[in-house]
Amino acid sequence: MLRVPLKEGVTRLITPLARRLLRAGISPNAMTIAGALGSWISALYFFPQGELFVGTLVVTLFLLSDLFDGTMARLDGSQGSRFGALLDSTLDRISDALIIFALIIWVESGGFKAGATFFDASEMTVLLLFSLLTGFLISYIRARAEALGIRCDVGIAERPERLIVLLVGTGFYGLGAISALPLSLIMLLTINIVTILQRVIVVYRAS
Repeated sequence: MLRVPLKEGVTRLITPLARRLLRAGISPNAMTIAGALGSWISALYFFPQGELFVGTLVVTLFLLSDLFDGTMARLDGSQGSRFGALLDSTLDRISDALIIFALIIWVESGGFKAGATFFDASEMTVLLLFSLLTGFLISYIRARAEALGIRCDVGIAERPERLIVLLVGTGFYGLGAISALPLSLIMLLTINIVTILQRVIVVYRAS
């Protein structure tokens, strides 16, 4: 999993730029909104047209705003803002949904080369839908558990890991590795299910 060492290294790298953005009058919430809007527009523009590699690069660039807004919030002392946390979480869920929705549009419009893999278009759509559903369940279980006073941030696949698996498969498909996307979706669905089970077990044991 992507955890403390990598995150701390990236944070140190982007901190000077985060300070400049704050001095320019850009707030952490504004960065959150800009990154979310950029990822939404990029996904809905590039993926349905079959521009999977370029789309992956642009979407990933905007998703990196998550690193900036968190660092900016820490620097300006607003890290504990409840509204900021709610805004970030809400926009993240929309971003995840729209990325998969854009890929479904592409698959259903005939963009997926079904003959080159073991899956046809309808099966790819099912994989995408179940990946979306299980991803939302991961977030829901944590939110519901924490509302009950149970810490539930365990699991092999939090949002960064899930996005990496999905976007790596999407990007490599765009470069011509046709089996990359189906394999990434199978992997994504698998780690999602494992994470759901891990969180359910934590809540069960705590209650």
